[in-house]
Amino acid sequence: MESLLATLSLDARLAQLTGLWAGAKRSDDAAPLQERLVSDGVHFEEFAVDGLGQLTRHYGTTPLDPDAARELLVRRQEWLIAHTPGGIPAIVHEECLTGVLAWKAIAYPTPLAWGATFAPGLVERMAARIGADLRALGIHQGLAPVLDVVRDARWGRVEECIAEDPHLVGALGTAYVRGLESAGRVATLKHFAGYASSRAGRNHGSVAMGRRELEDTVLPPFERAIREGGARSVMNAYTELDGVPAAADAELLTGVLRDRWGFAGTVVADYFAIAFLESMHGVADDLAGAAALALAAGIDVELPTGSAYREPLRDLVASGEVAPELVDRALRRVLVQKAELGLLDGGGLPEPGPLELDGPEHRAIAREVAEASIVLLENRGILPLAASPTIAVIGPNADHAPALFGCYSFVNHVLPRHPEVPIGFDVETVLDAVRAEYPAAAVAYAPGCDATDPSLDGVADAVRLAAESEVAVVVLGDRAGMFGKGTSGEGCDVVDLTLPGVQHELARAVIATGTPTVLVLVTGRPYELRDLAEPGGAAAILQAFFPATEGAAAIAGVLSGRVNPAGRLPVGMPGDHAPQPSSYRHVRLDAATGVSSADPTPRYPFGFGLSYTSFELGAPTLEAAEVPTGGEVVLRVAVRNAGARDGVEVVQLYAHDPVASVTRPLRELVAFARVPLAAGEETTVEFRLPARVFSFTDARYERVVEPGRVDLTIARDAADAGSIASVLFTGERHLVGAADVAQASWSRV
Repeated sequence: MESLLATLSLDARLAQLTGLWAGAKRSDDAAPLQERLVSDGVHFEEFAVDGLGQLTRHYGTTPLDPDAARELLVRRQEWLIAHTPGGIPAIVHEECLTGVLAWKAIAYPTPLAWGATFAPGLVERMAARIGADLRALGIHQGLAPVLDVVRDARWGRVEECIAEDPHLVGALGTAYVRGLESAGRVATLKHFAGYASSRAGRNHGSVAMGRRELEDTVLPPFERAIREGGARSVMNAYTELDGVPAAADAELLTGVLRDRWGFAGTVVADYFAIAFLESMHGVADDLAGAAALALAAGIDVELPTGSAYREPLRDLVASGEVAPELVDRALRRVLVQKAELGLLDGGGLPEPGPLELDGPEHRAIAREVAEASIVLLENRGILPLAASPTIAVIGPNADHAPALFGCYSFVNHVLPRHPEVPIGFDVETVLDAVRAEYPAAAVAYAPGCDATDPSLDGVADAVRLAAESEVAVVVLGDRAGMFGKGTSGEGCDVVDLTLPGVQHELARAVIATGTPTVLVLVTGRPYELRDLAEPGGAAAILQAFFPATEGAAAIAGVLSGRVNPAGRLPVGMPGDHAPQPSSYRHVRLDAATGVSSADPTPRYPFGFGLSYTSFELGAPTLEAAEVPTGGEVVLRVAVRNAGARDGVEVVQLYAHDPVASVTRPLRELVAFARVPLAAGEETTVEFRLPARVFSFTDARYERVVEPGRVDLTIARDAADAGSIASVLFTGERHLVGAADVAQASWSRV
């Protein structure tokens, strides 16, 4: 390693710290302020003459046939080996939040749907499949998962997040990391840190929070994914935290990440984040100053291309204003990672042979995730829906395939700029799936309205169709897009949580016909349902968070009862005019009180979800009622499927510390178990909870477990009264050590 480094000139060293977005254009709208690209159509060989650190989105920029794109990638890597100093290939990175961002590659449900599954093992299997596809394509680094904890549902990127709860985010995010890394691919945690906590839910907005909230809510999922999951890369957030941009925050990128957690991988810049230190944050005079700040803070690689870490940084090093040791610090990290990937030994190139990016295994996993993620919010006896002679399928999302996909799917991220190009794989709409699920029924369709247009012209046709049918299925929700071109997605923030356009009015008009109405919400965030969810409103409500390729069949399966729903809300559904930001993990002052007229109570709370069977939860029992502050709590609870159908219960364990040295949440999830049970089956679930699970940041900014009582509640959701068992932590205040990474676990007894 050191001998290789010694052979590289300063230009060659800096080249290893930059990416190249070959083929990207200023007009692509694929990243924030992409018009600031240095130039259009940068020539690969000209740019990479001194070498290249990373190749940006080789597959995910334009609709290239995967086989042809792979051949081009091989040629580019071979050129780097033959013509650049050291003969070092580039790390190829790609978005993979909902599957590989490549044309014809299957798309999986969005992370918010993963959160609804409460199923880490399933998420890990999905990520392992994604990792295998990345490897086959010659992609080394995946830009996922997003570990931002949802704080404000108005933020457009809620769909990219897993949940509003840091424990659930940490569990599922770490599972995703394990899956991707098991395929030898580098998982990239984003966005570090605080991105989802911006003021008013505005993209790139500033963040104002206390250090304790950062430590106890924002950072834990990242720490877990690094220390338990083995993530090898981190991407900075665009935001600034208390006035310090994340891209220039040495305390965050070096102090927390490396010195405290022992992270040894690479920190990569979110696209154009280094340039933003000058243009958006105003903490640098020019690109050179921005480069100096970012490098010193701990950003190793400039993405998506090299505008600050090449000529501007070279001039600073040459003049002595930036120490060459800082360049070499980043370079060593990059070269170590390239060595791990085999790129220094002639390996790491795309695998030969036929590509299968949408095969039976892909479909099976996509189907399982989609089915596990559907949440049944309301059922007034209509579901499962019996075969009916006449079904009206209504709504702007009923017969529009892209409505099933998130913002970071190829369908909605790239193809809108190429309307002549087909999706590239087979996908049913909800209308198609209902017709397939009910082959003997007469299924008619009317859109009723557009997803966003204010026109009510189509409502009359929808009302007439509903009145002539025995049941109406109304499919509403979002259209994912980028920077205001959608209702959900990056840069698609909203000022309130009413359904887009006139969709609420459409649903009310259909319900008013008296025809039993099932609402199907296909969205990237939770919305206020208001009178649609009240008695006299919809007969049933399903929530699907962009369930993707197999999503329509999953929805139809839940409608018919072929699938017994087991999804649970990863974010609460807001009450009428509920204030934002909001979270069930609030302290006493942020609950509904008599001193504020703004009620934060959700209509359906975090963790809520109905089933077609019924479950009974016994009273929890503790192995010991007193536990040392450095010990372990063992709790058991009986779970019984009391209904006539097989089903899945999600047992949720919440903690509350009623008296602590700082204010604590009234409830916080500390463990959960997704338990499949046959009809009539009973089992006992055992939770083992190391004391670290109950730790928090105290007034001295130390992570501690304090002596005293903690109430443990077994519940079906965050608002369920449930059953309580209290444990007494005894002994001295316990300081949690840096090496303590213990997590809760569960098993069937």
